[in-house]
Amino acid sequence: METVSVNQFRANMKEYVEQAASEHEPLKVTRRKGGDFIVMSAEDWERDQETLYVLQNSSLMKQISEAVRSHADRSGYTPTGGEIDEILGV
Repeated sequence: METVSVNQFRANMKEYVEQAASEHEPLKVTRRKGGDFIVMSAEDWERDQETLYVLQNSSLMKQISEAVRSHADRSGYTPTGGEIDEILGV
């Protein structure tokens, strides 16, 4: 993660905001007296919030763990040919 001072950020705000949004890389802005902050795109922030929600939801984590296990064991559901065609849009 790139780090810039609040003065650098203020002087080049448009460029830094464009960079954070287009490169999907957060930017840390430091302040002399502390209270640093992060600049990131709304899309990236929403993605991170969804990830945190899943990680904090024990029921979803159990479902994911079971899906990984059944996939590794090849013991999960096997779709029919028609279902595969529907999924693939054939």
